[in-house]
Amino acid sequence: MGIPFIKVQGTGNDFVLVDGRRQEADWQALAAPLCDRHFGVGADGLLVVEESARAAVGMRMYNPDGSEAEMCGNGLRCFVKYAVERGGVAARDGALEVETVAGILAASFSRRDGVIDRVRVAMGVPALAPSEIPVLVEGDGPVLDLRIDVEEREWSLTCVSMGNPHAVHLTETPLEEIALERVGPLVERHERFPERTNFEIVNVPAADRLRVRVWERGAGLTLACGTGACASLVAARLHGLASERVTVSLPGGDLDVEWDGAGPVYLEGPAAYVFEGEWGADGPA
Repeated sequence: MGIPFIKVQGTGNDFVLVDGRRQEADWQALAAPLCDRHFGVGADGLLVVEESARAAVGMRMYNPDGSEAEMCGNGLRCFVKYAVERGGVAARDGALEVETVAGILAASFSRRDGVIDRVRVAMGVPALAPSEIPVLVEGDGPVLDLRIDVEEREWSLTCVSMGNPHAVHLTETPLEEIALERVGPLVERHERFPERTNFEIVNVPAADRLRVRVWERGAGLTLACGTGACASLVAARLHGLASERVTVSLPGGDLDVEWDGAGPVYLEGPAAYVFEGEWGADGPA
């Protein structure tokens, strides 16, 4: 018997979504073959729907290398669309709470012609203490200028946790001139980050706009990253470079992100189905 799946995407960040309430499997072991872009369905991650005793529904997310992510902002938006439209999960007044490894997150959504097209998620208060990110540095305060040597140059990093670790490099160098495919894996696995890290390179062309590229922990180069967009705004605001509300432009499209400097970060963007199918022993059917 095959495993039904739906391919979903938010700003080009694509996922295989399976309903674990309806079928049991070793999802962590299946993440790599399902996400493989040559021999599998192809995705930046595997989303699994679960029952929850604490929220309306639960979400697990596995990276293409089989590691589990604490949460995923773009994946969560797509997850909410599925849960409400096809997963039988009741929303109250256009809102839904989802349990993730990073905690319970609240989402709201809007519809166009009866279809959910945009989802807004309260991503939680960013963690800035080194022990909570985690990053191996001394002190208790925000890590605003961590310097590491990678690829024969020094990189200045601002470290943030959005439920998962991020290292943000704010730079005036055009993003296209940085070889992120080479630098990214070295930063991800740098000795300063005991649980590895996501890595963002960020231009700030205006106070209300960021340009971002992301190397995702366990996934590599992706077209977008929701938590990465949030971490980028937090870092830019901590350095006094950005306003409270910004548009974050990533290779896969734009996301709207808000942070007042103290409370939760809010992420809003599109969510869409791509196709659906069935995964069998020899791959998708």
